[in-house]
Amino acid sequence: MTRPPLAALRAGVVVLVAVALAGCTQGETAPSPVPTTDGATPAPDPTLTADSTTDEAKGFFDLTVSRHLDGGGAGDGRTIVDTLTAAGFNKAAMQVTPDSTSIGRAADTVQFSVLWGSDCLVGQTGATGFASEVAPVLGTGSCLVGTTRTIDW
Repeated sequence: MTRPPLAALRAGVVVLVAVALAGCTQGETAPSPVPTTDGATPAPDPTLTADSTTDEAKGFFDLTVSRHLDGGGAGDGRTIVDTLTAAGFNKAAMQVTPDSTSIGRAADTVQFSVLWGSDCLVGQTGATGFASEVAPVLGTGSCLVGTTRTIDW
């Protein structure tokens, strides 16, 4: 009778050990990672007052529009203006572009703005989502270029 080669014996031992160890862990679950915090408290939601800085007003502007849209709210100009007005922005300081094109089709995007001191809070919503920026007031004293609709409601 011949002996098996040493390499074959080692391979067999490795397989047996692997099988034995696998049996020991079967049915056990890995511990869940423990969430860690840096001890900081979350920042409060932005608010709006007459004394809010442009950055504070933009934070509130973004929060207001995002919550509205994320909650399934409509993205048409009137609804956005009404949402911003209900949140405390001055409707007389707003501009909005038309919801439809000159041939009656739905506009791809709607732009809207609020004049805030010497700055403009400008937002846009459409199929690609919501985006906003702070822009300088135009030489005309308004925020949006091109045709805007009259906010007469």
